[in-house]
Amino acid sequence: MTIKTIPTTPIDGQKPGTSGLRKKTPVFMASPYLENYVQAIFDGIGGITGKTLVVGGDGRYFNDRAIDVILRMAAANGARACIVGQGGLLSTPAASHLIRKRKADGGLILSASHNPGGPDADFGLKYNGPNGGPATESVSEKIFACTMALSEYRILDAGGVPIDVEGTYDLAGMRVDVVDPIRDYAELMETLFDFDAIRTLFSGGFRIRFDAMHAVTGPYAREILENRLGAAAGSVVNGTPSPDFGGGHPDPNPIWAKDLMAAIYGGNAPDFGAASDGDGDRNMIVGRGCYVSPSDSLAVLADLAHLAPGYADGLAGVARSMPTSCAVDRVASAKGIACFETPTGWKFFGNLLDAGQVTLCGEESAGTGSNHVREKDGLWAVLLWLNILAQTGKSVATLMADHWARYGRNYYSRHDYEEVDADAATALIAQLRAALPTLAGQNFGGLTVTHADEFSYDDPVDGSTSTQQGIRIFLTKDARIVFRLSGTGTAGATLRVYLERLETAPDALAQDAQVALADVIAAADQIAGITRWTGRTAPDVIT
Repeated sequence: MTIKTIPTTPIDGQKPGTSGLRKKTPVFMASPYLENYVQAIFDGIGGITGKTLVVGGDGRYFNDRAIDVILRMAAANGARACIVGQGGLLSTPAASHLIRKRKADGGLILSASHNPGGPDADFGLKYNGPNGGPATESVSEKIFACTMALSEYRILDAGGVPIDVEGTYDLAGMRVDVVDPIRDYAELMETLFDFDAIRTLFSGGFRIRFDAMHAVTGPYAREILENRLGAAAGSVVNGTPSPDFGGGHPDPNPIWAKDLMAAIYGGNAPDFGAASDGDGDRNMIVGRGCYVSPSDSLAVLADLAHLAPGYADGLAGVARSMPTSCAVDRVASAKGIACFETPTGWKFFGNLLDAGQVTLCGEESAGTGSNHVREKDGLWAVLLWLNILAQTGKSVATLMADHWARYGRNYYSRHDYEEVDADAATALIAQLRAALPTLAGQNFGGLTVTHADEFSYDDPVDGSTSTQQGIRIFLTKDARIVFRLSGTGTAGATLRVYLERLETAPDALAQDAQVALADVIAAADQIAGITRWTGRTAPDVIT
């Protein structure tokens, strides 16, 4: 095996988004696209000579071949060791835990998260730092700068290791540890939750349906839920990872997890249902006849986390992304703990977690997590819900009714307009930005704007500032609208519109969210001119 230095030139468009670099699979497969970006990561973090990296992904199409390239490049760049999940598989939260447990210098995670996989679908790659969390803004900027100045990359001309077989291998002087991707993560979960109480719950006839959506969480869920906790065999469905996620869209929401929704609202429904996404960091929670929004899930977990052993001492604080509903704010206020509002992107929670200022974090996009890792964690959220259900003896529907009776209900919905013409989407946001100074006092469909701004964030830990993080419109009747362009798509632009209204009247807590938000939805279109700018008369996805 020989180290080759290959001349190259910068490739436009390799700027990391909120969670790494995502493009269509054929783009990554066309050499030297992947090679350039991997070399830029290595250079952007100050080189990897003598360093140890964790490498793994969600098993989507091109995962195995990309890992082979990464390992050969890591060896050529002088890495001391790489720790790889067997079969190339590592859920994102498991990778975060492995980085932290092994005290690695970081990790490369291959995933496009909840985006589809396959030869013509999506692929992604991101770097996580030594704390196990996504690259900080400053590190991402360094990586991007390296993509624009790259003149060569280094790679072994041959070699490779059998990543399907657990063991230790040598690759041109670099140690490669192929490890069980599940064991360490499962052991961590046993330290956080009362497995005996959950086993008793299942042994009493409690039934669960966990839809792994043909993605990476399947083997984790089967080992923990069925093998260790005693859920009935077959409780985990779609549990074998597939390169194209079974031809589906591994996004845990009522639209893409429609089979789970049909089961939970049908006859002989299980007591509890859950789903996770492509790389295992997102979750959807449902109870018999009861869908739980991600924002409400975060609020309930913040309220009742003390019922699990890992959080028995209470929470230091909580954090949510700005577009997430304010439901968790009301819990934090009642408990007298801090609540931080950050930009979208789990990397913004990392500083707060590392500084010990928060214990739980969450995003409206179905991501919830805690200080056990530095990523959101789908299966962790499922286990915390199960622990709470086991301790309270209540159903999901009863827990939600109790929560709303105590704190009020933040009716909430997100409307996604996908693959919108990028210029039109940018123009829509620009005209909203220009109108901000004049919106206060204007009436839209019976709601009056009280104030409006563009969210910016001053990090209380490192002092950094992030600007232009979303347009916020606050209205009467405790309503709020947020407009934001997503950074996780691979084609066109995705306009996300977040709609929220607080209701505290006891006789108005059981409405359909779209009905309760009808005036807010109408106001959003009037304010932004969504139909006029996008040509769309309805969103593509409503959650």
